Amino acid sequence: MDSSTVVAFAVACVVISVVPGPDMLFIVANGIARGRVAGVLAALGMSTGIAVHTVAAALGLGALLQAAPVALDVVRIAGAVFLVYLAVSTLRSAGDVAERAPERYGSATLRRTYLMAVLTNLSNPKVILFYVAFFPQFLTEGGWAVPVQFLVLGAILVAIGFAVDGTVGVAAGALSALLLRRPAIRRWLNRVSAAIFAGLAVRLVVDR
Repeated sequence: MDSSTVVAFAVACVVISVVPGPDMLFIVANGIARGRVAGVLAALGMSTGIAVHTVAAALGLGALLQAAPVALDVVRIAGAVFLVYLAVSTLRSAGDVAERAPERYGSATLRRTYLMAVLTNLSNPKVILFYVAFFPQFLTEGGWAVPVQFLVLGAILVAIGFAVDGTVGVAAGALSALLLRRPAIRRWLNRVSAAIFAGLAVRLVVDR
């Protein structure tokens, strides 16, 4: 793997990361509903999921899942269930959140935000297909072993993705903080967050 390949991959990762997608919407929804810390933790959870996908791809598990459509369907439905749960819990807590600072959520809630971000990323079959279809374009023969190349490219994607997503999470949390003294607006923002989670769930179910 030469430097030109690494640079080309890094540029592609920047483009992919800045284009709004399901992961970014998930981060924005959490930043708006729970503040800056939650937004950053959601971004960290997504990056953790990408790291797990990278290791799985290096071990050949991505291609194995692609060859078993039923397994991908199970992953897809599990992801939709997680997102519906987040939509319902966010909607139910809309009244409470409007009355308190988003940064004052307990460690248990923030920990749950991180874990849900990890699970949401892991349960998205399109991420698996992305690894199967996109990464091989940047693999080279000779030199490093293919699993090592997967890990290096995955590390680059994780670093760039977290830099972009973390910034988005902080920005969404800052918007939430600015509107803290307007409970009615905050309630609507939480309803918007719940709608985003529900929309992502529907997308996972119907988008094949």
